[in-house]
Amino acid sequence: MKQESQLARLGLFDAKVPRYTSYPTAPHFNNDVDAGQFASWIRSIAPGSEISLYVHVPFCRRLCWFCACRTQGTQSDSPVLAYVEVLKQELALLARNLPAGVTLSRLHWGGGTPTLLGAEMMRDLAAAIFAVAPLAAGGEFSVEIDPNEIDAARLDALAEAGMTRASIGVQDFDPEIQETIGRIQSFDVTRDAVEMIRARGIQSLNADILFGLPHQTRARMTESVQKLLSLSPDRVALYGYAHVPWMARRQTMIPSDSLPTPQDRLQLFETARRLFLWDGYREIGIDHFAVPQDGLAKAEQTGKLRRNFQGYTDDQADVLVGIGASSISRFPQGYAQNAPSTSAYTKAVREGRFSTSRGHLFKGEDQLRGRLIEALMCDFAISSADILSRFDLSPAALTALFREVSAAFPDMLEITTEGLSIRPEGKPLTRMIARHFDAYDLSKAGHSSAI
Repeated sequence: MKQESQLARLGLFDAKVPRYTSYPTAPHFNNDVDAGQFASWIRSIAPGSEISLYVHVPFCRRLCWFCACRTQGTQSDSPVLAYVEVLKQELALLARNLPAGVTLSRLHWGGGTPTLLGAEMMRDLAAAIFAVAPLAAGGEFSVEIDPNEIDAARLDALAEAGMTRASIGVQDFDPEIQETIGRIQSFDVTRDAVEMIRARGIQSLNADILFGLPHQTRARMTESVQKLLSLSPDRVALYGYAHVPWMARRQTMIPSDSLPTPQDRLQLFETARRLFLWDGYREIGIDHFAVPQDGLAKAEQTGKLRRNFQGYTDDQADVLVGIGASSISRFPQGYAQNAPSTSAYTKAVREGRFSTSRGHLFKGEDQLRGRLIEALMCDFAISSADILSRFDLSPAALTALFREVSAAFPDMLEITTEGLSIRPEGKPLTRMIARHFDAYDLSKAGHSSAI
């Protein structure tokens, strides 16, 4: 209770802050980056280097009410078939600009529901991707799989294409909660999907589960986590449900009076967290867990954990290329985002040009502050040696930054000759602490709860 009162005093239960999967965050992207800029960044990639590739499929058979992703519902395969053809055109455009010898350290299909694609569409898309850049030695190919939208034929196609990791969204197994969030997915259906995945030799399994959902209690959270643990996922993302109906209109279907309070959200998180730790998982950053032999756990132990738009990653590539409507790419020079609407994206690609509609060109202290934030989000600490070796900053100026943020969170941070670190009791405040290194105005961004 003492810790909770300290956290309350520091504003944890009232604050709304970014998740910091990028810096600056997407609401601060602008029109300074266009298709020409994006193409020049692609051409500047070092020949023979490794990059990451993200493919966005913005279609679902049904629209879950809790989801804030850019998706659209379809009961027909015709728009999906047409979209895959546009993806292939975009890949061909990418190939014409990509330097020779580039390989993929990571390939991820997300959405939406990538498994909405039929088996032949999956084979076709995978072949088009690997014609542009093959998977690097030790590279990973992961796909987001909806247990309600998968079968043996599609899993066969993914396995043949070389999928190495499956990612399954669970959210919560409680029937009342599923009904309230518009996502009916039984434990039996989920278990059957996992068994089909593993029967094809795909041993690496990610799972997402949410806390802060309507009608969620500690008892219900416990039951859902225990069911998830019985499936033995390698990694788990324990995300806080972000109720942002002003951004995602479908969330208006969820009664706000059924949502847990911020204090209850913290207890739900701690309930799940303890269960994962008791089961032998390592805690990764603010909301991930992994078995000790998983690459994410190894990255955390060796100081190589990183953060991107999918959350935490062990990928060390400096370039992430996003294809598909609304996809975001990351380069050493900045960010570039494709046109959010499928129609605008399709029009641009069919006209033979990239669909980049906005982005951000790094300037000033962007990269310095981005690294400070990433270090806190990944390691709960900032190494002075790391920052001083990367950036033109004096030790005195860095210490001044540390003292400023430490003063805002008394007794929660520690400054030493090594750098700045968050004390264990202050970890729930990590996003708020990171916010103090953010130089951009967040007043109009509409971010989610800090817990």
